[in-house]
Amino acid sequence: MRRDSGRTPPAPLLRAAPSSRWLAWAALAGVLLLADATRADEPPRPTARIGQPAARIAGGGASGRPAAPLAASAPVRIRIPAIDVDAFLTHLELDAKGVLQPPPATAPALAGWYADGTAPGALGTAVLAGHVDTPTGPAVFHQLGALEPGARIEVDRRDGRTAVFTVDAVEEHEKGRFPDDRVYGDSGRPELRLITCGGAWSKDTGYQANTVVYATLTATRRRGGA
Repeated sequence: MRRDSGRTPPAPLLRAAPSSRWLAWAALAGVLLLADATRADEPPRPTARIGQPAARIAGGGASGRPAAPLAASAPVRIRIPAIDVDAFLTHLELDAKGVLQPPPATAPALAGWYADGTAPGALGTAVLAGHVDTPTGPAVFHQLGALEPGARIEVDRRDGRTAVFTVDAVEEHEKGRFPDDRVYGDSGRPELRLITCGGAWSKDTGYQANTVVYATLTATRRRGGA
C-alpha cells in the first residue's frame, strides 16, 4: 500500500461506470478477511435490534437532521468513544487488479480511508475500513459490531475541522450477498460507512460476512473548539 499524504481527495462519490465502480467496492468488501487470525477473543456481532432497514437510514434514523457538508479534506484520525477507538488513518488505494489494499496487518491499530472516494464530511458516502483482528489478536475495529444507533463517531481532518457523525444502524452482510447500492450509494447528504470483517468464522475461509456501520454527519467543529 502506498501512502499519499500530499493529495487532497475529490469530494464526490466515485463516478466510474457502474460496473467498474461496484468492482472496486466489492473488492473493499472482501479485503479484510484473515483466515489465520487469532480466535481467542470473538468480536461482537450486530443483533437484529441494531440492524435497521434502509428506509430508516434514508429518513435520518438515529442521527436526525444532517449537518451541512464540508469541502473535501483528507481525514487523519478517527475516534469512537463508545468502543474506545482512537486511531490514526492512512490512505487506502486499489492495486493493479482493482482490489483495495487494507491497512497493513503489522499495524493493527491503524484504520484506513478509501482516498479516491468521498472525504468524510463532504457530500457523498465516505468509506473507512480496518481489520477486526490480525494474527496477533484484536485490531482497531474489533468492537465495531457492538455499536448502537446514536453512537458518536468523530473524524479529524487535515483542514483543522472535525466531522462528527451519528450512527444510524449497524448491520452484518454476507460477503457473497453484499448490498453495494445500500452501502455505497449516494444519498445526497454527507454520510460515513465503517467496514470490517464479521459473521461466522472458518479456519479454511475466514470470516463469512462484513460488519457495516451506517452514519450521518450531524455536526462539525474546529479542532479544539465547539
